[in-house]
Amino acid sequence: MRERLPMWVMLRCGLEPRTLAALAVVLVVAAVLAAQHFWTARPQAVSAPEPVRAASVVPESSPSAELKRVVVDVGGKVRRPGVLRLPAGSRVADALRAAGGVKPGADLTGLNRARVLMDGEQVVVGGPAPPGSGAGGSASGGGSVSGVSGGSGVGGGGAQGAGPVSLNSGTVEQFDTLPGVGPVLARRIIDYRTQRGGFRSIGELREVNGIGERRFADLEPLVRP
Repeated sequence: MRERLPMWVMLRCGLEPRTLAALAVVLVVAAVLAAQHFWTARPQAVSAPEPVRAASVVPESSPSAELKRVVVDVGGKVRRPGVLRLPAGSRVADALRAAGGVKPGADLTGLNRARVLMDGEQVVVGGPAPPGSGAGGSASGGGSVSGVSGGSGVGGGGAQGAGPVSLNSGTVEQFDTLPGVGPVLARRIIDYRTQRGGFRSIGELREVNGIGERRFADLEPLVRP
């Protein structure tokens, strides 16, 4: 090694070959460490966090899914009478369809098939009204009879002799028989019922445009929810 080094290097450094070799090793190690340091300290690309995924679909068996259903009792002249669970917002026509449809010859006069169902009510087709209620009035246990057909007259009862008129199933003609209610106000009552999904209490009648406190006092004993 000494013979391979230029003469001027040996003269200037005056170092032994072993010393030169050790110095060369130190320089190589230092270079490696420096390269490693710069490599680890280099800028690195940072990946963006994943977007928040939408909430998973609530299974049908969860409590919130149960709140989106209504339970109704369908009876009378239908093919499969019984208690049915239907999606919230279902109408009387949906309940009749779920019960297998009405039997041949059943009279649907006075039965508002477009009305939105309420939880816990009763829909009777072609049968007598429950005891203590006018046709189309409230049934025992809090349910309401959406329509009772068959027999004379229109299901739901009138203001004279047939018991109180049901706010949830009465027709324009039935409301028109009430004191102080003409065809225009009767149509407003039905429009309110359609928009709100039915009357939950008689007191809601005050919210119909055209019914003030005095007129409500006259109508209160003549109507049912």
